[in-house]
Amino acid sequence: MPADPARPQPAQLNPVLPPVPDIVRSAYATLVVTDLAEARRFWVDLLGFVVTAEEPAALYLRGYDELTHHNLILRAGPVAAAGALGFRVRSPLDLDRAVDYYKALGCRTQRLPAGAVRGLGEIVRAEDPLGFLVDLFASAEHPERLQQRYDLRRGAEVARLDHFNICVPDVPRAYDYYAGLGFGLSETIEDERCVYAAWMYRKQTVHDVAFTGGAGPRLHHLGFFAHEAHSVLRMCDILGSLSLEAHIERGPGRHGVSNAFYVYLRDPDGHRMEIYTSDYYTGDPDHPVLRWSVLDPRRRDFWGNAVIPSWYSDASAVLDLDGAVRPVTDLAQAAEVTVGADGFTAKNPAAPQQGPQQAPR
Repeated sequence: MPADPARPQPAQLNPVLPPVPDIVRSAYATLVVTDLAEARRFWVDLLGFVVTAEEPAALYLRGYDELTHHNLILRAGPVAAAGALGFRVRSPLDLDRAVDYYKALGCRTQRLPAGAVRGLGEIVRAEDPLGFLVDLFASAEHPERLQQRYDLRRGAEVARLDHFNICVPDVPRAYDYYAGLGFGLSETIEDERCVYAAWMYRKQTVHDVAFTGGAGPRLHHLGFFAHEAHSVLRMCDILGSLSLEAHIERGPGRHGVSNAFYVYLRDPDGHRMEIYTSDYYTGDPDHPVLRWSVLDPRRRDFWGNAVIPSWYSDASAVLDLDGAVRPVTDLAQAAEVTVGADGFTAKNPAAPQQGPQQAPR
């Protein structure tokens, strides 16, 4: 990966390809669930997501800070999987650019009319070069503002969707693709031979998308931001008090990467979601990359707590443009878990335990 962390502007990107769409942020995700009533009990009744709209086979949910129609679509289906990952673009012109850009990359695309996805304007849907289904949209309906409706808040008091974490067999290839779209690089996990994970952004936070090296394409988790650490702890207490602690997969804890205070939960279909707070600003044009040694146990948990095996092995299947589950490709590089200090693999006591380093300029 290049050492210069500055986020390129769209006009500065690959001159061989058409202009890229100007992506603003990660905005929503679609999860296929096998029992919509059970999914509603988890996401709405327990976690406290707001129902913006509902249909017999779908729920449209959002956090309390979200000003567009939804952050999450739960859609009933026969097999649990991840559908489209939605990115907002700056203008309708960017939809035209998206069609041309993905066509130049050899990716299958569809152009969906306004309303094809409830609450959104026209959408360009593509199978991206990494094998994920992505939606790009420029306009959306604006439901009632809820930031100060404290009387409605329940569960984790989730504010908004923050990021997608995806499993890919080749992390440098994923980096190249998203760098080509103008994403900046905030942090990595690496050694002198390999980059095992990377965090990239368009909005001015640590990430809109992150890559975990593993068999893919698969969705590792959806990250949702909460304003205060007590929201993370309160969610754990609620689950414990209802004897639903089995939904807690990992945490609560403090990440080294991103500095996030977090907990990871699994829904009734096994989809993983993160509730977190306390990341940082990345909007300066010379924002320095933070590079973590794969041998540093604080990279995944700043307090050195072990990462459990399921966090590396489990992830959600993803759908293609026809609604079929995509096959996965095995990891094409060394696995972080086999070389890092993760608590459930043999450690090399002679290995240096290095802290994070800023990237050279």
